[in-house]
Amino acid sequence: MRDAYHEELDSIGDSLVDMARLVGSAIGRATTAILDADLKLAESVIEGDQRVDELHHDLEARAIALLARQQPVATDLRIVVTSLRMSADLERSGDLAQHVAKLARLRYPANAIPHDLHATVLEMGQLAQRLMAKAAEVIITKDVDLALQLEQDDDEMDLLHRTIFQHLLDDRWKHGIETAVDVTLLGRYYERYADHAVAVAKRVVFLVTGEHADDLQPDIQPVTGAEGA
Repeated sequence: MRDAYHEELDSIGDSLVDMARLVGSAIGRATTAILDADLKLAESVIEGDQRVDELHHDLEARAIALLARQQPVATDLRIVVTSLRMSADLERSGDLAQHVAKLARLRYPANAIPHDLHATVLEMGQLAQRLMAKAAEVIITKDVDLALQLEQDDDEMDLLHRTIFQHLLDDRWKHGIETAVDVTLLGRYYERYADHAVAVAKRVVFLVTGEHADDLQPDIQPVTGAEGA
């Protein structure tokens, strides 16, 4: 009975990894769709979000069943409760990738993003995908230092988000109000997506240590900083 119980706990972790990988792929494909005005790719991202929702609902059901049947305590209870929260973060990440794809679909066949912002949006999409890949790795490895590193890596996304606003506030902006609204929303989608990746990692820290990530400090420098050196 206990073996089956721990197998079910492990399967919840596996589902979280599956969700992280799906939403990581989704944000990458959504970025390509909006930059290339690729309607077919945008539709695939929109439709694919159903799989993320299914995994989220299935994980919720299994976690609640475990709480009811096994009444876990201590670390096992943290695993179940934290997994529920991580699942919600990942489900929301999938929604944000879907929002990017829906914006691409809304403006098709036109390109929603002005050419002078393509490089920034591409960088935001690639960074979002890297952050989620790292969050998936954290779920698998339970590496606290790597988890804490994500928040520092997220500073790069905040800088890119500010770059978007600098373009919008520039007197030379010539793309109109509708495009300005689209770009504003898009920047927010990526910024919030990154926040959810960080939240997932922080929840792993709590799962492993019983302490909140904000009370701890990473022992290593962020990878993104090393790459930029």
